[in-house]
Amino acid sequence: MNRGEKAALLLALGAGVWWLARNSRPRYDFGRKVVLVTGGSRGLGLVLARQLAQRGAFVVICARDEGELDRAREDLRRFGSEPLALRCDLTDPKDVEMVAEIELQRGPVDVLINNAGIIGVGPYESMTLDDYHQAMAVNFYAALHTIHAIVPSMRRRKTGRIVNISSIGGKVSIPHLLPYCASKFALAGFSEGLRAEVAGQGITVTTVIPGLMRTGSPPQANFKGQNQQEYAWFSIGDSLPLVSKSAESAASQILTACARGDAEVIVGLSAKLGVLMKRLFPGLTFDLTTLTNYFLPAMGGIGTASAKGYQSQSNWSPSLLTTLTEQAARQNNEIPEAVS
Repeated sequence: MNRGEKAALLLALGAGVWWLARNSRPRYDFGRKVVLVTGGSRGLGLVLARQLAQRGAFVVICARDEGELDRAREDLRRFGSEPLALRCDLTDPKDVEMVAEIELQRGPVDVLINNAGIIGVGPYESMTLDDYHQAMAVNFYAALHTIHAIVPSMRRRKTGRIVNISSIGGKVSIPHLLPYCASKFALAGFSEGLRAEVAGQGITVTTVIPGLMRTGSPPQANFKGQNQQEYAWFSIGDSLPLVSKSAESAASQILTACARGDAEVIVGLSAKLGVLMKRLFPGLTFDLTTLTNYFLPAMGGIGTASAKGYQSQSNWSPSLLTTLTEQAARQNNEIPEAVS
């Protein structure tokens, strides 16, 4: 056996040991567990809540909009759940006192899924300091607040699971998404370090890196600059079946990773390719993102003002190219009541 064959054999053996270790761990059972899904009233959060209900969990969802929560509560009842739906603003540490209400009505939180988030799209020149503060408040600090509120109970019981949903934008910075990417980088870094610090206390932390998902979120996203053009490229990319992943498939993969206790799960082909490119060819990745920026809309339009996706429609979106995103928006409570 030559040196190359020995190396290949060792690589195969190592992969086999890793696979056995990864799949021989006992799976976590969500049945009768109290699971809090932040931002659970629509989009990916609602799809996660549905699947958790089907797995027998006691589902708790929270969001800022009372109307969205009411519609989500009715939706989840169709999946055999009587969810606890709480209105709160997780950017305010005082609102995280809702944890006491959860414990009173359902018991201590066994699983925390930090899903709440916002996204703003537009060129660097259109983004104000407030956009960065808001992105950090929702995408990073909201997760930090819930973790600070819930970890002490998990530590006392020496058990608990935390899922932090970051983004491919938390691994590869994408043009026209700078506040979003900055906040998702922060969440990914915090989540990785937190896993190491609480592992010895019976708490398992999983970091989720999703790529494009067909959750139906573009109508609720914020757009600046030439907002119609920004909405067009964003919603079309979000809808392409070979590029984006269905919300149902993504949610299933996330819950499987949580049940296995994985450190990280990269969801979707686009995210896997992006992470791999960044690791192997960082310089080329920067060149490609620079090239991508040339094809994105220049500053103009509404400038630093902001418009929702449903306020930024054009001949390109909605269109045949965005059919899957429009379907997901209707299915996942992403269309505001005043618009539907």
